[in-house]
Amino acid sequence: MITNIIIVKDLVKKFGSFVANDHLTFEVRKGEIFGFLGANGAGKTTAIRILCGLSFPTSGELSVAGYNVYTQREKIKQNIGYMSQKFSLYDDLTIFENIRFYAAIYGLSRKDIDNRAEILMKKLNLEDARNKLIRDIPLGWKQKLAFSVAIIHDPKIVFLDEPTGGVDPITRRQFWDMIYEAARNGITVFVTTHYMDEAEYCDRVSIMVDGRIAALDTPVALREKYQARNMNEVFLKLARAQTKEVA
Repeated sequence: MITNIIIVKDLVKKFGSFVANDHLTFEVRKGEIFGFLGANGAGKTTAIRILCGLSFPTSGELSVAGYNVYTQREKIKQNIGYMSQKFSLYDDLTIFENIRFYAAIYGLSRKDIDNRAEILMKKLNLEDARNKLIRDIPLGWKQKLAFSVAIIHDPKIVFLDEPTGGVDPITRRQFWDMIYEAARNGITVFVTTHYMDEAEYCDRVSIMVDGRIAALDTPVALREKYQARNMNEVFLKLARAQTKEVA
């Protein structure tokens, strides 16, 4: 039986008269890689902040990992990982200090912190760079480290908010290998991106246009439905249709 680990019904988020999320309804299945796509300003980051318990919705029914977004925000935070657009690392701390800091924030015991920190340093081949400041390491290293730190506590869900912005295609591909590994280990991955080619890597994707979900299905089904060669063409067709409706 499929278990939905995220349930969103009629989510609305307003900032004054501006509607950032306009009646969003969708579900995310346990263990899947769910792509939350759209252009800059489409409302992706607003929605992800609400699902992470960092912002209140204006209205709607929402649960994350079985917890209510309105009343159990701290429970949600304990069961998720989060990686923002800027990787969430502290530039004035070393690689090792960042790992220990975030492991402690996620509530790991001192013994677990030490063990997992050493395992992570070895896995990322950063043992010789453990004392380097974050500001002094390449962007690709920061990206992989930030993702690894976000799942160091084995969360049920990890939210990735445009995590591959600004890095080269090879590093992006390596990052997605890490996402696949996390999913194989049972972590649900909720990823926002404006790179349409990354939609091909997801189990299912939703595409937001002007604060609304314009389409939601598997990449293959969406390409077939919109008679497109790739997800970029799907997105362009949806965006152009929306523009015509507004006009």
